[in-house]
Amino acid sequence: MIRIVDYGVGNIQAFLNTFKRLGLPAERAKVPADLADATRLILPGVGSFDHAMTLLNQSGLREPLEARVQGDKIPVLGVCVGMQMLAEGSDEGELPGLNWIPGRVRAFAQTPASADLPQPHMGWNDLQVRPDSSLFADFEPLPRFYFLHSYYFDCADRAHVAASSRYGLDFDCVVSSGHIHGVQCHPEKSHHFGAQLLKNFATT
Repeated sequence: MIRIVDYGVGNIQAFLNTFKRLGLPAERAKVPADLADATRLILPGVGSFDHAMTLLNQSGLREPLEARVQGDKIPVLGVCVGMQMLAEGSDEGELPGLNWIPGRVRAFAQTPASADLPQPHMGWNDLQVRPDSSLFADFEPLPRFYFLHSYYFDCADRAHVAASSRYGLDFDCVVSSGHIHGVQCHPEKSHHFGAQLLKNFATT
């Protein structure tokens, strides 16, 4: 069962609709017991980093979520702010992140190469993907995904970068470390490319 972690932020229904079209069983996880049957986990997120971390910390889901991901090694996919939460922390706030993938979240506005560009970064961008990434199996070259963000994941270990995109600078937009993955783009809004990525995550 694919479980989408519902801690108060993120477009849960969009993911449920996509998985339904793909013929894959998926449901919300609103209480700890909902995580027990998860074989895959989606961690969505929108808004500010500290707000999302606060809601997760207060939801009662963080400890069982960490047990499932770090203890049971259940694959997880963080999306948008959900990806940023995988980092050690963010320049947007003060709270620590989950620290599942080493790195820190940076602001485009504080990066010389992108500081003068419109904020947030919004629209469709090509991805330069790592060919051995399971998330991009059977993809055509330079897949396009939809983005809406002002901050990006600055990965500490280049081996964890599964794809990059460009907004003034080349930024890490997909990260993977073992069974833990994060995407800055919105696969639930990225048509057939996004559907394929979610299918690959759910089935490989």
